[in-house]
Amino acid sequence: MVEYRIDRRSGVATYVQIVQQTKQALRLGLLEPGDKLPTAREVVEATAINPNTVLKAYRELEREGLVEARRGLGTFVRRTLGTQPADSPLRAELDAWAQRARAGGLDREDVDALFSSVLDQHFPKTDELFHEHEGDQ
Repeated sequence: MVEYRIDRRSGVATYVQIVQQTKQALRLGLLEPGDKLPTAREVVEATAINPNTVLKAYRELEREGLVEARRGLGTFVRRTLGTQPADSPLRAELDAWAQRARAGGLDREDVDALFSSVLDQHFPKTDELFHEHEGDQ
């Protein structure tokens, strides 16, 4: 079962954090079809957020076809996003890299900036791809 962590200083809406963390768990294979998400009450007790915020996040996930609410039973995963299991060799390599970065004195923001720049280089956003190919015509 996923355990949500809310960062009130992040500037990201609480319901969006729940959606993002659920999607991350789906991508990593930590949640699989048929798994039950924590109830709104359980999330509220663990995070001290408003129950409507949890319900809003779950409705968004349902709208995207990732989960389904079953009246009186809870909210269940319908499909996964994962292509790499949480214990993949790539994760182990990334873990080792993060340990080296920390040992080298980088803080979380430094690592985030560095990793984001590499991601942007290798995985351009679709609007960037569109603008790159506009001149090809």
